[in-house]
Amino acid sequence: MSLLKQLPLIPDEKITPTISLLLEIIQQKSEEIQFLKDEIARLKGQKPKPEIKPSNLDKKTDKKKSNKKKPHKKKKFKTKNLHIHEDKPIHPEDIPEKSTLIDYQDYVVQDIIISSYNTRYRLGRWQTPSGDFITGKLPDYIDGHYGPTLKSFILYQHYNNHVTQPLIFEHLRELKVDISTGTISNILIENKEAFHSEKAEILIAGLLKSGHINVDDTGARHKGKNGYCTHIGNEYFAWFESTQSKSRINFLKLLRGNHEDFIINYDALEYMSVQGLPQYQINKLVEIKNTIFNNQNEWDAFLASLDIVTKNHVRIATEGVLVGSLIHHDFNKDMVIISDDAGQFNIFLHGLCWVHAERTIHKLIGFTKQHKKILEETRKDIWKLYRDLKDYQDNPDETRKKELAAQFDELFTRKTGYVTLDQALKRIHNNKSELLLVLERPDIPLHNNLSESDIREYVKRRKISGSTRSDTGRKCRDSFVSLKKTCRKLGISFWDYLYDRIARINLIPPLADVMRTKISASVA
Repeated sequence: MSLLKQLPLIPDEKITPTISLLLEIIQQKSEEIQFLKDEIARLKGQKPKPEIKPSNLDKKTDKKKSNKKKPHKKKKFKTKNLHIHEDKPIHPEDIPEKSTLIDYQDYVVQDIIISSYNTRYRLGRWQTPSGDFITGKLPDYIDGHYGPTLKSFILYQHYNNHVTQPLIFEHLRELKVDISTGTISNILIENKEAFHSEKAEILIAGLLKSGHINVDDTGARHKGKNGYCTHIGNEYFAWFESTQSKSRINFLKLLRGNHEDFIINYDALEYMSVQGLPQYQINKLVEIKNTIFNNQNEWDAFLASLDIVTKNHVRIATEGVLVGSLIHHDFNKDMVIISDDAGQFNIFLHGLCWVHAERTIHKLIGFTKQHKKILEETRKDIWKLYRDLKDYQDNPDETRKKELAAQFDELFTRKTGYVTLDQALKRIHNNKSELLLVLERPDIPLHNNLSESDIREYVKRRKISGSTRSDTGRKCRDSFVSLKKTCRKLGISFWDYLYDRIARINLIPPLADVMRTKISASVA
């Protein structure tokens, strides 16, 4: 039971500043105790106390629905555009003589065919007059003894529907498909270089063309060890990559894509200076400006040769040369990176999620009527400011920009007398430039909900399948989740996409090309 709940109710008129401060200290200690209890529960394999649900900030800012009745729409026939595979005329029994057929009343029944379908290719072998032998060739899309539809089905079931390999095996055997568990595993993870390449192109196109990206990460076990999966995306693409680290160096390497170089240039040196690398260390690097190191080993050896070995100095210098590499390879420095305030994402133009920022207020619990009233009024004012910022996105105005900045200052520098609330407001105010970046860039979202929504796909798979056991399996999981989510965002059927690629039909353009077209059309 919370310490606050054990205290007798104190009338508001008897709460002195000292008592108010003591109650807040008790609240803070209660939170610390609960944290320790949760940690003990995790160590024992038990469930900790459920987390508070995310704020409904974005939902509550939606405009009220109009009470006006919508005009009546004509009923659409759902089967109007269906492709009819077979017509089956059905006539009445015992038709009287000399009756005349007037027309047909159509009744469409939708169904699917689920069964094995085996084709025997008989490759004719001929002997030419010269005595040579020639043999017929299999179609280009045939690769092995399993057809493109079956392969697409296996990929779709596993990567789209989260069906485990044993269940896929069981299903196929019941359909009389002669296949082994090893073959299913090979179909899922072997020879997928084309898919990996298309996933890589998605990130390149997204970073070059987009005005902003949403980023987040989540836990991802691999080979029995804890790791992380990072999500990068926006409304046009989703890209996932699993690694053993969630550091800023790791994030910069992910943004770098397939490049592996480390570059000392002006941007790299500027980053090191801003991040606090001592000038005497920077001076060592200035002398070899515009030097390119081809890989991590070359860079590490170079740092050691300059006696740059302090852990913090190595980190800042490495981050700097990665920034240099990114910009050298045409990374858009004006692109906004939106996150939930995780430190590894705070580079270049960084915007913060308002929903996450407001949670510091949302989790507070007023223990007097006065504090509850102050909390309620403060949250209402935050929602009002949030609505105003959304309106500003639709109609940017220089005068309104100044008003909103002043409104932000007034709200988050208040002295309410509720010490914990005042501290939370102050912390939010310290992030003013990142929370109000929307005033300079109305095109960016105010929250990171898109990234959190995308990454749930990964979390679901983690709950069902646990960890990956091979590097190839992990790579395939990341690639197919990326391709699936990107297809969804581009309005492309993931099933059609898989079959198109497996059967080598190639009617669906590369996803990166579709992205470029849609992004260009949105900014035109």
